[in-house]
Amino acid sequence: MKRHSIADWLIFVLSAEAIGALSALISGNMSGFFEKYKEPPLLPPAWLFPVVWAILFLIMGTSAYLIYMSKTKETASENQKTLAFYWVQLAVNFSWSIVFFRFEALWGAVAVVLALLVLIVVMMVKFRKIRPLAAYFNIPYLLWVAFASYLTIAVAVINR
Repeated sequence: MKRHSIADWLIFVLSAEAIGALSALISGNMSGFFEKYKEPPLLPPAWLFPVVWAILFLIMGTSAYLIYMSKTKETASENQKTLAFYWVQLAVNFSWSIVFFRFEALWGAVAVVLALLVLIVVMMVKFRKIRPLAAYFNIPYLLWVAFASYLTIAVAVINR
């Protein structure tokens, strides 16, 4: 195992936060979205989304850091593959708000969020094999994306 490093942890957390912020920036005016579309039942207030996502990106970055820190000579290759999978799911996460808010491709966003949900489950399984705590850290992320899946599907259905 590697020695713990605050700098390494910050790299993982800040890169996840930056990906989320860049996605939001590219997505454009999210606040005006529901002026054009009907809102689904159970839609939380708009201010809650950036707060929740900031916390979730912190958790995701921390869980990836735990995988990174678990690396030994014997497990280096598997840990690298697992972290590559983490980055893939983060890229899919990045694309969701752009597809949904920027391009307003509601059914495309449904496909993206459902793919993300599957990728999160697979990532958690992979994380659990290396460091169970890293997998458990992602439970709030999984639950939030499951809720986001409901919201995305509901928006697509009620606005067809």
